[in-house]
Amino acid sequence: MSYIWVLLLALSVATAAASGRMSELAAAIPAAAQSAVTLSLGLAGVLTLWLGLMKVAERAGLVALLARLCRPLLRRLFPEVPADHPAMGAMVMNVAANLLGLGNAATPFGLEAMRRLEELNPEPGTATDAQALFCALNSSSLQLVPATVMGLRAAAGARNPADVIGPTLLASALSACAAVLSAKLLARLYRRGGAGPAPGGGP
Repeated sequence: MSYIWVLLLALSVATAAASGRMSELAAAIPAAAQSAVTLSLGLAGVLTLWLGLMKVAERAGLVALLARLCRPLLRRLFPEVPADHPAMGAMVMNVAANLLGLGNAATPFGLEAMRRLEELNPEPGTATDAQALFCALNSSSLQLVPATVMGLRAAAGARNPADVIGPTLLASALSACAAVLSAKLLARLYRRGGAGPAPGGGP
């Protein structure tokens, strides 16, 4: 990542020098730095509020409620994972936390889920279908409450920061569907080619 940032900066300077706009670049640097600090300070307050509200919801049992609602769906998506295995519980809690925008809470559950799924892996070091599907589902991050985006919009002065809830829900739902379909399709094609472990990590 550091190399990418260095490359982008070098390209920016080279482009400005070639186009004779070095003075504009020099003026934009401190202005952008100042606006970044202003935005960060505003975002910190809004995010603190939302994360605090989500933490209250978590303590009130909302995450556990969502987990119970998500469990039947995840059992169908991951039929190779035993319903009473700790991996299933960790995946359920990860998805529920992501739905509420609790990324900090979702991360430990995601790591625990991958560790537990590895226990079912007959070929350690090679991802099973369940691990690939969970990674795709977690990366798509279906969210009911996009707290970070709402915080950014509020810090930037948006009139109604919450009006992105609908579009964000639709976009993240579509991305989650695309992730699941892609993982399932690629797993089927991979097995049809005669390579890799069987679904669920079995022989």
